Order: sequence, then C-alpha cells, then structure tokens
Amino acid sequence: MNAPGEGTAFRAGFAALVGRPNVGKSTLLNALVGQKVSIVTPRPQTTRHRIVGLVNRPDAQIAFVDTPGLHFGGQRALNRAMNRAAAAALVDADLVVFVVEALRWTPEDEAVMQRIRDSGRPALAVINKVDKARPRERLLPFMAELAARHPFSAVVPVSAQRGENLEPLVAAIAGLLPESPQLFDERDLTDRDLRFRIAEIVREKLTLELNQEVPYGIAVEVEKMAEEEGRQVVHAVIWVDREGQKPIVIGAGGARLKRVGSSARRELVALLGQRVHLELWVKVRENWADNASALRSLGLE
Repeated sequence: MNAPGEGTAFRAGFAALVGRPNVGKSTLLNALVGQKVSIVTPRPQTTRHRIVGLVNRPDAQIAFVDTPGLHFGGQRALNRAMNRAAAAALVDADLVVFVVEALRWTPEDEAVMQRIRDSGRPALAVINKVDKARPRERLLPFMAELAARHPFSAVVPVSAQRGENLEPLVAAIAGLLPESPQLFDERDLTDRDLRFRIAEIVREKLTLELNQEVPYGIAVEVEKMAEEEGRQVVHAVIWVDREGQKPIVIGAGGARLKRVGSSARRELVALLGQRVHLELWVKVRENWADNASALRSLGLE
C-alpha cells in the first residue's frame, strides 16, 4: 500500500452504515470487506453491536461501521442500548452511509433520515436489494425521490447479496473521507477480537435454528479458549432470559443444541484453519435483556 503523502493524498475515516432493521447493512459490510465479519440472518435486529470492517485501497482505508438497525417499539433495555449504539456511530462517523431497501420507504426510514439531518454529518445513500426490485423501471424514480429528501453526496444502487455495483460505491465513499494516515493495520479485517467473532457465529446459528421460538432472549458468551493437542477448544455459554426457554434451545434429547454446535463448528474450522472442539452450555440469567449490568458484562452497553 502506498504510504500517506506519496502521490495522491491518502484518505482514511469511519463510514457508518445506518438504516432501519433488515435493509441489508451486515450483508453489505461483508460484501465490501470480502469476508464475513458481521453475522447475517433473516431476523430483524440481528446486529446488536457496533462492528468495524476494513476496506483497504492504495489511496484509502475505509473503516465501515456496521450498526444495529434504528427501530421503533422495542421496550427492553437491550433495544434502547442497540439504538444508542447506532446513534453514537452515526454522530461519530466521518461519513454516514444511509442504507435503504429498493422501492420501500417506511416511517422507520424517515426517522433514520431525520437523525441524519440532525447529526449534520455528510451523507451518502445506498439503495440495496436492487436485484429484487419489481418492476425495475421504478428504480430511477425511487432514486430521484430519495435524492430529493436530503443533499446526499451520491445515491448509489447496489445488490449486496450479488456483489453488484460495489466498486463504484467504495470509490465514492473513499473520495469523501478526510485526508489521514491509516487508522488500522492493513492486515486487519475488523476491530473485533476472536472471542467476539466466535460468540457471534454461535448466536447466528442459534437464531437460524430457533426462528421465531426464542426471538431476542438469547446471548452467547465465550468463557474459555485454549490450544490443546493441535486444536482450538472453545467453551461457550448460551444465556436465555427465562427458564422455559432452556429446553427449547436444547431440543429433544439435545438434538437442537447438537445441530447448532455442528453448524457453528464447521464455520469456526474454516475461520481458524484448524480443528475445533466446541462445548456449549445453556444457562438462565433472568431478564438479562432488561438488566443494565448483564448488558455491560455481555458488551452490549
């Protein structure tokens, strides 16, 4: 990578991906980075933390910040903490990347738009899921309507799922960042450590397996990691917030927990490049999603 100051001015900064839940922010982050750094499920509000994914170019380093979807209606302390994390990332960013879904505009989109206006931060709009837009001829009027809502630096249509039009998006974002030396080592993909990524992979598999049964009362915490006989041994706790959820997570004869463990282990082997022994326990922490100290201990506050 060219050092800052050689030739073209080097640019670096934080670009916060903000939007309502389920517009594809995490899928977009992973597509931009070229590797999975943020978990993805069909469930809204899967992302709970502020997660940085890094994109390095010869003339720029973009620190994309994946954020929880800004949302209405969540009354639990967890919902409020997620909204605070997203709002803080928006205010702290060098550039706000407002992600919307093609041909859809909701009151939650309008509320996020208002937060962007209030922040005074420079903003660029991304229209995601254009591959699913029907009829396609409505896309241009939709882009024009979005552009009229705010003085965006650009409005860029993409398909994160298919990796369409991502290079023009990266180029547009890089050009809007401040002149700056690198913020992170160029070998890094994310600011999150291995324990966090392992816990998130387990939570992703749980969310996919449970579907609607235990919606948001689950958290995962890695308690122990150790190298033993050429393999990585991981002990993780799955926290539920009610006693009645424990048998649901475990499943008949432990079958559900075994499926989750097997699915997570396969992904961890690919991530770590070595054999993995994964032990999962299910424990109850009553109403953890409404408990400030529990949220802090799980890195959610």
